[in-house]
Amino acid sequence: MTYSSKATEFLDFVSASPTAFHAVEQLSILLQQHGFRRLDEAAQWALVPGEKYYVTKNGSAIIAFIIPENDVTHFQIVSSHADSPMFKLKPRAESPSCKCYMRLNTEVYGGMIMSTWLDRPLSVAGRLIVKDGTSLYSKLVTLDRDIALIPNMPIHFNREINDGYKYNPQIDLLPLYGDENDTGVLIEQLAEASQISPDQIIGTDLFLFNRMQGSIWGTKKQFISCPRIDDLECAFTSFHAFLSLEAASNDTVPVFAVFDNEEVGSGSKQGADSTFMTDTFSQIAAQCSSNLPLSAMIARSFMLSADNAHAVHPNHPEKYDEQNRVYMNKGVVIKHSANQKYTTDALSDAVFSEICNEHNIPVQHFANRSDIRGGSTLGNIANTHASMNTADIGLAQLAMHSSYETAGTTDIDYMIQALAAFYQTPVSISGNGTVTW
Repeated sequence: MTYSSKATEFLDFVSASPTAFHAVEQLSILLQQHGFRRLDEAAQWALVPGEKYYVTKNGSAIIAFIIPENDVTHFQIVSSHADSPMFKLKPRAESPSCKCYMRLNTEVYGGMIMSTWLDRPLSVAGRLIVKDGTSLYSKLVTLDRDIALIPNMPIHFNREINDGYKYNPQIDLLPLYGDENDTGVLIEQLAEASQISPDQIIGTDLFLFNRMQGSIWGTKKQFISCPRIDDLECAFTSFHAFLSLEAASNDTVPVFAVFDNEEVGSGSKQGADSTFMTDTFSQIAAQCSSNLPLSAMIARSFMLSADNAHAVHPNHPEKYDEQNRVYMNKGVVIKHSANQKYTTDALSDAVFSEICNEHNIPVQHFANRSDIRGGSTLGNIANTHASMNTADIGLAQLAMHSSYETAGTTDIDYMIQALAAFYQTPVSISGNGTVTW
């Protein structure tokens, strides 16, 4: 089995993206390098046919698009998210213990596998709100070294650790950071890393992140493991598919979107359950469509909600529906759910499947066992604000929501190829559900 340089490039992207803030910053830099112009979301835009643009929200969500030369009639969107289950530092993060230690006071963000965070090197990253005279601005920070660790209890004092122990996040999961004399050291380290003075730091959004380096492994290098595969893998692959476009085709606006806060329900100004996407579409429609209202443009549009799927676990195949199992390195996954946790229906399934078939890209189909409750993603939430035909897709992975996850190396290329084909295929949807391209 072979894999392209995109697998190692993905590991570099993950390493540079310890938080959603950093991921969006990386994407912004790359977009600028490829000729995209940054827009101010608080300003009236002046969009030019043939030009490429992007806009960010909160520094942790981003939407990029290309304006076609012709009159705009609809959008083709790939959306994903940049956040992952992590530990967020509380405002007063230093927590003395036993008159000897200094811990970091944290709370759980998202539905993580807690045990996977113990006994491994951790550090802190996020954004600072910095005071400069009478102004405040945001500055990203990463403490680029091992500075914390959550130690397990020895089995001698926790005999049931291997019998299904339930972790208490306020007791068991606070990381060791220093000793009792280290009061104020965290702010000092953040200031030093940011080249500012400690008294300039007015606010923080800080997270613990796993410092373990990514790895490509297996008998034929067929597996890739690293932190935050869910959902940076879909953000990375959809971005590179989007970059493959030299220009918009016909009357279609290709859109690349990455949201924040999916792991906690998307209910934020930078999440899919916000007006960020529809506000962006509204500005485009006002300037680039002469004969269609925004509602009609959205009705003609098509979205792929890209978030990873559950590969069959080698030790627990009984947990998966026998007829709808998916595997790493077997292609892009289309996800189905009768209770609408996924948005895929017969029409959206057929559209995406046909595009992949035309380009010889393998496709798999996933559905949960009927007696096991599955997860959800941002597609159905985004649809409550912009009602359009949508399919939920992803790549098969193991250990979802672990601090160190595993996926297939060749699937990275499959997804880039599939999403590039989607962007390059102008999908036209009529009011009666007829689809042509």
